[in-house]
Amino acid sequence: MPDVGHTPTLRADGVRKQYGAEPALDGVSLRVERGECLALVGESGAGKSTLLRCFNRLVEPDAGTVWVDGRDVRALDAVALRRLVGYVPQEGGLLPHWTVHRNVTLVPWLRDMPDADTLADIALERVGLAPGSFGTRHPGQLSGGQRQRVALARAVAAGPAVVLLDEPFGALDALTRADMQTLFLALRRELRLTAVLVTHDLHEAALLADHIAVLRDGAVEQIAPPAELLAAPATPYVADLLARARVRPDDLP
Repeated sequence: MPDVGHTPTLRADGVRKQYGAEPALDGVSLRVERGECLALVGESGAGKSTLLRCFNRLVEPDAGTVWVDGRDVRALDAVALRRLVGYVPQEGGLLPHWTVHRNVTLVPWLRDMPDADTLADIALERVGLAPGSFGTRHPGQLSGGQRQRVALARAVAAGPAVVLLDEPFGALDALTRADMQTLFLALRRELRLTAVLVTHDLHEAALLADHIAVLRDGAVEQIAPPAELLAAPATPYVADLLARARVRPDDLP
């Protein structure tokens, strides 16, 4: 199994992906430094999820190169790569017929870690779910926020340095979403994660990310820290997107 390192940098160089007549990604280039979080924002169909999934080879680009810790992901076994990169898909992706504990042990078990059960318990504690109370439940017995906590626990249980999150909090009510955002910030700091977060919520991106990449029709309009993006939109499209989302510089935490 390949080792892609513990403190990776993620990079995309000229990545293109075509679905039918329209490009999903049109020459995207960006990088995420070690320990940073990059938020991918834009309207539906902008290419955010497609780009995210290039980093764990759930999507194979038609052209360009994707790197994890200086290694071209095409040189890595796709299955092994996915076991080394944490992933939280939309709606969490939990296996409904498995208990919470078994869901969280999945990646450590697949990686033949001898302490998979202990790692799962630690991960559940980290997301605020007591293993003794929640471990034997099934996803259908949990609230939406609890299921997303389990999904986060599963993503970090094996100790990945990279976590990819695809609209992880989009289906939650406002209060639960705020709690999950606080939890994510705490996990990032505690585990020193490198993260890529797909979100439609520019307020969320400004709160959680070190840099924001605005995508439009598969291309990058601007990449900047939240304060710079809000203070100096690089294109009329970015300015319009911020105005429609009602995000202003004084909204920053």
